[in-house]
Amino acid sequence: MRFQVLDIVFNPPHPVTGAVVTPADRFDRLIELAVLAEELGIDSFSVGERHAGDVLSSSPTVILGALAQATQRILLSTGVTVLPVLDPIRVAEDLGTIDQLSRGRLEVVIGKGNEVLQYPLFGLDIARQYEYLTENYELLRRLIREEHVDWTGRHRHPLSDATTLPRPFDGPFRIWHGSATSVEAVDLAAEWGDPIFTANALQPRENYKTLIDRYREQYLHHGHDPDKAYVGSGSGGLFLGATTEAAVAEYRPIYEGIVAQQDKRTHDPAAKGKVTSFRTIDDAVARGPALVGSSERVAAKILDYHDAYGHDLQSVSINHVLDFERQKDTLRQFAEEVIPLVRAEVTTTLWTTEDKDRARGFTAT
Repeated sequence: MRFQVLDIVFNPPHPVTGAVVTPADRFDRLIELAVLAEELGIDSFSVGERHAGDVLSSSPTVILGALAQATQRILLSTGVTVLPVLDPIRVAEDLGTIDQLSRGRLEVVIGKGNEVLQYPLFGLDIARQYEYLTENYELLRRLIREEHVDWTGRHRHPLSDATTLPRPFDGPFRIWHGSATSVEAVDLAAEWGDPIFTANALQPRENYKTLIDRYREQYLHHGHDPDKAYVGSGSGGLFLGATTEAAVAEYRPIYEGIVAQQDKRTHDPAAKGKVTSFRTIDDAVARGPALVGSSERVAAKILDYHDAYGHDLQSVSINHVLDFERQKDTLRQFAEEVIPLVRAEVTTTLWTTEDKDRARGFTAT
């Protein structure tokens, strides 16, 4: 199995103490954590994108540009590029720049995003989010593969003889599709033969498994090579301790404080995947995707989810409100103790020499 660290760059006040990290310090910590991830042999580091709420990832391509210069080997990614609200021309330009700066270490994940307030900010109709996603994806796909593009769509002006610069480093970078609640995302990925990344963060596993199963069925229906139907999985957060009991006890006030913060947001009760289905830390550990516990318990949980999902890539997120030294210690423990246990049981061709569509500047070791 391959492993990734995802930082959506949330930056609300600490749910217990109310302390706030300055944006400059938060970015410094993100870069330092990415450098550490590379040193520890983690395969990929991903930066999220949101445009509303207490989140600092409104310009993920700027952050990735900094990471491209701060690192040498690790693959860089997005989680997710909120493509429906963006101009595909500018996306192709920005991502082409990062691909060049990193010398071919870029793959991206696209999606509609999980923040409904982003659409009115950009003057867009959220009811058409999947129309925007599909159209912008199909245009972006052409722009990173072709020069002198002529194109006509429904939601933006036509293009004539359009070529975006810089071009990707060595051919088009791979696009994954983020999937959390809808069949539209997995159907789009399956139609084009792309991999998917299931959020696996806020809902019961059965909800995500339904989408993964549909993706694989549709992927085969469209005649694609099943060996390329890679699946990534997120998690409900990572927190490690010497024992599961100690980890749960220490993380309890933070987890449940975050749930209380989320409750202050007003969401449509019928909307899926906006807030966690697991109200207590005990419930999140017992039934949810939260990776909280001893190294052995967390490794066993990843393998348990693999039995359901058959995923190739596991993404983890370390809560930013933790003391920064504790964040780094958690990542070290994960790399040194959890990853070897999982890799002893699960293999994949993702990002190996057998994976011909991988980022040209990255080969997993």
